[in-house]
Amino acid sequence: MNFEELKLAPAILQAVRELGYTAPTPIQAQAIPAVLAGHDLLAGAQTGTGKTAAFTLPMLQRLSESAAPGSKHIRALVLTPTRELAAQVEESVRTYAKHLDIRSTVIFGGVGMNPQIERIRRGVDVLVATPGRLLDLQQQGYMDLSQVEILVLDEADRMLDMGFIHDVKKVLALLPKSKQSLLFSATFSDEIRDLAGHLLNNPQSIQVTPRNTTVQRISQVIHPVGRAKKKQVLLHIIQQHDWSQVLVFTRTKFGANNVADFLTKNGVSAMALHGNKSQSARTQALEGFKTGQIRALVATDIAARGIDIDDLPHVVNYEIPNIPEDYVHRIGRTGRAGREGHAVSLVCMDEEGFMMEIERFTKQEIPVQVIEGFGPDEGEQAEPIAMGRQTLWGGAGRPPSREVMQAAAKAARQEMVERIRANKTPQGGNGRGARKSHGNGAAAEPGQRSGERDGDRGRQRPNPARAQQQHGHGHGGQRHGGQRQRSGQAPQRHGQRQDDSQPRGENAHLGTQAGFGLGPRGSGTRGGGQPDPMRTSVDMMSDRARRGGGGGQRRPRGGGGFGR
Repeated sequence: MNFEELKLAPAILQAVRELGYTAPTPIQAQAIPAVLAGHDLLAGAQTGTGKTAAFTLPMLQRLSESAAPGSKHIRALVLTPTRELAAQVEESVRTYAKHLDIRSTVIFGGVGMNPQIERIRRGVDVLVATPGRLLDLQQQGYMDLSQVEILVLDEADRMLDMGFIHDVKKVLALLPKSKQSLLFSATFSDEIRDLAGHLLNNPQSIQVTPRNTTVQRISQVIHPVGRAKKKQVLLHIIQQHDWSQVLVFTRTKFGANNVADFLTKNGVSAMALHGNKSQSARTQALEGFKTGQIRALVATDIAARGIDIDDLPHVVNYEIPNIPEDYVHRIGRTGRAGREGHAVSLVCMDEEGFMMEIERFTKQEIPVQVIEGFGPDEGEQAEPIAMGRQTLWGGAGRPPSREVMQAAAKAARQEMVERIRANKTPQGGNGRGARKSHGNGAAAEPGQRSGERDGDRGRQRPNPARAQQQHGHGHGGQRHGGQRQRSGQAPQRHGQRQDDSQPRGENAHLGTQAGFGLGPRGSGTRGGGQPDPMRTSVDMMSDRARRGGGGGQRRPRGGGGFGR
């Protein structure tokens, strides 16, 4: 199939051809006809599959067909969760509409309002916005949304993650009931479907890849590393393979600054990208990364949502996200537009449970490759990860006692206070309250989850990951003469697979190395005894002796859907 078969207007086809595109991607081939026919749409596709053009092209065609000369009303509204993504989408709108008489603009927080107000006063057909700034301008009387014909919610899953659901509800109340609504999401949670049920009218549903999966063109690998060796491993990989462009993800803003500084001092040009950076600094970092002036861009999850580089070859999970959906979004920055991509995860013992949960969530087995000399030190054990006012357990096996978790949180708070006192002017615009996490990067500011809140009135939802009072379940086994003997049998759960038959090997995924498949976590201990709470992951990665199990159960997300 080619774009001509989709019956797009000649002016739009000309813009598409000028960009070098000839054939639509699967999401475009399915979504464009549905939108042109006037249907509401619930579409699921990972980042990098062309979903921006999937709603932009038919939206522009419908607007051009019903053009009202001289009208200054906003006729199409696109809501995005972050500033960078909003700017990226609006740039696409302008590019595809270059041969049409359709005006567009973008508004988001972190910059002055007056230029945005002036552009709106002159009149725009398509407005791309983040929810917070949109409501700010509307409440001040600068915004009239009563004539909107098409509404697009882009990356709706992230919108919910960032706590924008209440702002989205307010925006919906300002829109006419008679409109076409399109909801695009990289992952489909039950909350997304609940949102769609209240927003969409008899929608067509499109899912171009299985639910909660990753793009097949992205090769993925896990490198087990020592907790204190992550920076050295990252530098080693970049230099050994002579990577010229790599996107590195950290858990927190402090961690992003710290890693970027280390790389720069060791000859790899790098910059940090996170919510405490000014908008001009964020724009400068993105531009330098795209043009090749910067080899490594070190970013938090939220700040990286607007990064859209077709040829980005490498993504590194410097710290493993405690939310499996974030992993899907992270590695979706590479392998875009049908190209090949490479995703590397540096996993220390503190994060084995996080990584195994990601494997279960994405229903895949990620190969493990040990890099000689960078594994954990002898005697190294999993430790809690302190994040703000809570402490997470991401190791394999059962979490330690509440007292141990509380002690870890207390130690992290003391370390934070000492660091603030020692350096009252945080480097790199890090801001106050960053917290270090056991040498494994940094922990978030109080009350924040993996990543950080965008500067545009974003409200964080409670962290759905493991909390200190949570009781996780682990399962383990003991090796005798090359055979694994389990003392606890994991319960079967409907729709999930338990597979202990795969051989243990150097390049096997985490579950296979531990002797477990992608089934649910069970309970039990190695050898049948009660373990020391701080000795829940003592098998050395250098011996390929990976433990299976827990990390704790993820709590269900709250505050997401309508009517709750």
